[in-house]
Amino acid sequence: MGPLNRPMRSLANGLGMAWWARVQTHGPDVTYWFGPFVRRSTLERELPAFLSDVSSESPASLDHSLVRCRRSEPFTIESQG
Repeated sequence: MGPLNRPMRSLANGLGMAWWARVQTHGPDVTYWFGPFVRRSTLERELPAFLSDVSSESPASLDHSLVRCRRSEPFTIESQG
């Protein structure tokens, strides 16, 4: 990872141009945000390891989508219900 990676990701996120993966699980109902990434291709390359990690928690189902947006914390949101 180069020294400019973090500032570039922060800038892209601040402008709403960063790529994020929104991962939703059911049983338990949790939304995870994975990012930010400057390039969609980088997110696609890194996403399988993240999905594997989330899958290890044995959710009943898991869905994901790739979105370009601005995100701030929290990056893990548990459904209250």
